[in-house]
Amino acid sequence: MERKTLQEITEGIRPADGAALTAAQERMDSLIKPLGSLGKLESMAVKMAGITGKVKNTVEKRCSIVMVADNGIIEEGVAGSPKDITLIQGMNMTKGICGMGVLSAYANADIKVVDIGIDADYNNDKVYHRKIKYGADNFAKGPAMSRSECIQAIEVGIEMVGLAKEEGYEILGTGEMGIGNTSSTSAVLMAFTGLSAEKAVGKGGGLTDEGLAHKKEVITGALELNRPDPADPIDVISKVGGLDIAGLTGCFLAAAYYRLPIVIDGVISALAALAACRINPLVKDYLFSSHRSIEPAYDLICRELGIEPMLDMDMRLGEGTGCTLAFNIIGAACAMMRNMATFEDIKYDQSYRIDIRQEKEAETDE
Repeated sequence: MERKTLQEITEGIRPADGAALTAAQERMDSLIKPLGSLGKLESMAVKMAGITGKVKNTVEKRCSIVMVADNGIIEEGVAGSPKDITLIQGMNMTKGICGMGVLSAYANADIKVVDIGIDADYNNDKVYHRKIKYGADNFAKGPAMSRSECIQAIEVGIEMVGLAKEEGYEILGTGEMGIGNTSSTSAVLMAFTGLSAEKAVGKGGGLTDEGLAHKKEVITGALELNRPDPADPIDVISKVGGLDIAGLTGCFLAAAYYRLPIVIDGVISALAALAACRINPLVKDYLFSSHRSIEPAYDLICRELGIEPMLDMDMRLGEGTGCTLAFNIIGAACAMMRNMATFEDIKYDQSYRIDIRQEKEAETDE
């Protein structure tokens, strides 16, 4: 497989296919149902057409890319789980026995587990070994990684999506595993937006109120120390981000380049999607959001991206679990577009139909 650089991918992204979007909307409006009656399923099916250039699509060949990496910031006592969980759960994904493994199997989806920065050596031939370094550095004491390491990590994500494209996958999910990565996520979001720790920092996998207060203090101090440039996403990720965030950022960029739909999971992958959109705003045309994470940063990121999650399940596991649920919903939307009859097919006059969508839009504007 020919490997693409970050620059090649970023410069090669094109917007959604306008002609396909128009054709898909016309077909959607001709299907035997009241106009707009299937709500968000309709907009999903139309969006798929803009991504692929085809009105009728399938998303039966599914794969989630899970970036696994440790985070040096846990030295500051900001995580509620022990560090070795990163390695343990990364390995459990390859066995199919953790949450992501079970839900992926149920959704008939594959997983590519990528070691982009686990702070350990091990033997597992089911892992894609792409370790940039043994975990990101503690960004409370200095940058999490160098700029060149950040670019390397982004290009790992690009490589993995290129491989998935080559293998014929029709839709991608994004996941991560890394104790301490909600801290790096909050730090990157705060750097991008200027939000305070009070608004952007949550309890992650589980902290006491005292632990949360300490986490906010550590992240605020780290931003003052590193002073990342909000206009330069790579500078932000390299200074206060994580290797998993960088890898997922590459996944979102490459999915847009290869015209593949890609699903956001929880707060970490949502942040990576935001970073990718900061690098190239056209990435937004290729995104689907799965579920609403209960981390406070999640809704803030969604507002920045202008997207709305399709599910609200009180989930906060991460790993890519929300994507496994979204695959079937997006698949249902595509099946509707492919297989439902039109009024022309059944030779029935559709002039009786009233389009109430404009009324709803007017109510929203008010």
